[in-house]
Amino acid sequence: MSRVAVEPTLLEWALARSGLTPKDLQDDFPHIIQWLAGESYPTLRQLESLARATHTPLGYLLLKEPPEETFPVPYFRTQGDERVSKPSPDLLETIQTMQRRQVWMREFLLDEGQERLSFVGTTQREEDSALIARRIRREMGLNHGWADQQATWEDALRMLRESVEALGVLVFFNGVVGNNTHRKLDPAEFRGFVLVDDYAPLLFVNAADAKAAQMFTLAHELAHLFFGSSAAFDLREMRPSDNPTERACNRVAAEFLVPEDELLEAWSDVSRHHDPFRALARRFKVSVLVAARRALDLKLVTKDSFLEFYYEYQREEHRRGAGREGGDFYLTQNLRVGHRFASAVLRAVKERKLLYSEAYRLTGLYGKTFHEYAASIGGGGA
Repeated sequence: MSRVAVEPTLLEWALARSGLTPKDLQDDFPHIIQWLAGESYPTLRQLESLARATHTPLGYLLLKEPPEETFPVPYFRTQGDERVSKPSPDLLETIQTMQRRQVWMREFLLDEGQERLSFVGTTQREEDSALIARRIRREMGLNHGWADQQATWEDALRMLRESVEALGVLVFFNGVVGNNTHRKLDPAEFRGFVLVDDYAPLLFVNAADAKAAQMFTLAHELAHLFFGSSAAFDLREMRPSDNPTERACNRVAAEFLVPEDELLEAWSDVSRHHDPFRALARRFKVSVLVAARRALDLKLVTKDSFLEFYYEYQREEHRRGAGREGGDFYLTQNLRVGHRFASAVLRAVKERKLLYSEAYRLTGLYGKTFHEYAASIGGGGA
């Protein structure tokens, strides 16, 4: 039986990269200890299975030494502003997928004669956050009380997502790697990331996170576009890292969702409620988590009381199944693939500018599933 003389250092690297240990893989790969010691080698089929198990591209395991994997955007962590030098394979693969989509979309738009988006990178972080928030609302065509007109904060989140897409931005909500439900994205590692571009800016929200936190993540990412700054972030406890741009994005996001002057005016009334955060959430059509964080920002509650509420809320969300995408498969795909992006892909296919095989690869949908999804968003002729 033919064996592949794979370098033991590459096997060690693949395990470390995936966070797995030889013990984790012992049942499926009984000879992994011998492979790591260089005493024997796997067959090609075994090596392919190991690549899948460790989420490692097979080609990497055929190299002479481990490749240098660099993180493509600045990555900010809340606690101590730690830069992560070894992101998980799940995060890396997700960003790489989004980069491929962005590159394709940019080329498509240039071929269509699309002009640059004028708002990207037009704001300085030293500017007043309230003025920036008003500028963003104006650019999006949203009036000052846009959220008040929505029945619930979930409706407000949907309207915000649709308004951002209408601005010319690619927006993706996904809680797994591609469509692999066995590879759930970890909100503790990242809540979202932004890939800035003048033609096809891209926002990605980790849908495995609590829905209540996703609204703030999206607003934070929107601010990044106006600052012209790509980044990935975790926003632990909805706090930014100790980075000037991250802090500025948080201030703008908070002001965009819950203006300071309006909150201060409302506080005397809502503070008398037994649950003031929910009263604020109802008034401003934001999630209760955003309302609580905003009250802390304005020093209306103590940090201890906020954290007590925050972690209890997280426990409740976990019990209920936080971040569940659920629902209709094609509605879920509309979030994962993004309506704006999917519409462009379908148009390119119809106009014979894109092969079906490439459309499948770009969307992560294949064959019958792709065609049924196309029909569900009005692209039945694809």
